Amino acid sequence: MIPHRCTLLFTGLLTLSGSVAQSKPVVPGPVDAFTTDEVGNMYVLRGDELELYNAQGASWLRNSLKTFGPISHLDAFYSLKPLIFSQEQGQLAMLDNTLAVQGSVLNLPRNGFPQVVLACASVQNSFWFFDQQELGLIRVDAQLRKLANTGRLDQLLGISPAPIAMQEFDSRLYMNDPTNGILVFDLFGTYMKTIPLKEVSSFEVRSGSLYFVQRGLPQVYDMRSFAIDPIPLPESLLEGLIDFRIERGRAYVLTSSGIVIHEAVSRP
Repeated sequence: MIPHRCTLLFTGLLTLSGSVAQSKPVVPGPVDAFTTDEVGNMYVLRGDELELYNAQGASWLRNSLKTFGPISHLDAFYSLKPLIFSQEQGQLAMLDNTLAVQGSVLNLPRNGFPQVVLACASVQNSFWFFDQQELGLIRVDAQLRKLANTGRLDQLLGISPAPIAMQEFDSRLYMNDPTNGILVFDLFGTYMKTIPLKEVSSFEVRSGSLYFVQRGLPQVYDMRSFAIDPIPLPESLLEGLIDFRIERGRAYVLTSSGIVIHEAVSRP
């Protein structure tokens, strides 16, 4: 059983009980998906158009990716070099700081990966894939040569994972399976543990903390003490919350109206 605390830990440094810096969305809706990088830049997807905003919510760049196919996943592991993945087309690409495709689009089925349903970036310009047919994780280099493989996770763990998102952080891969929890692996594909957070719709790992949305509520899990605390946001944001992320003391909250930036204040 995971212990809960009434007082928000928020990694001992920050609390989100400060005033709202933006009372209206800085990025108007509708927004299909968004992510952030560690600097605080926002990558916003509307249909086949990707937009880049800075940490203050100012629009920076925009690019149409109409020929790529429906984008099912955005990953900003590398600042200003986002990864885009289309499960429908089986295509993967890295973008440059102008949001243009860097190099060539990688066609996964043509390179021996016909059943990849999730992809994310890894260190040293490599990638992680979750292969639905093999029920396992594969780490490959930029030329799609295999670096690591977990093998079949149903045989290893006795479960049939159905992950919806994954992220690498600090040499660990975190894979969110809403039914079973968040599974953690090292860079060699070795299973390490399962964080028992279930029914999680989205998550983000930052410096010892795992921020997540569970049944519509934003929360933070401290990976050292195993404590869970709610993220205190204004009621108006909580009621319409679809997704949220934390970067450098700011909460980026996605609602049906758009994305609102909620400022943090230092803990006294």
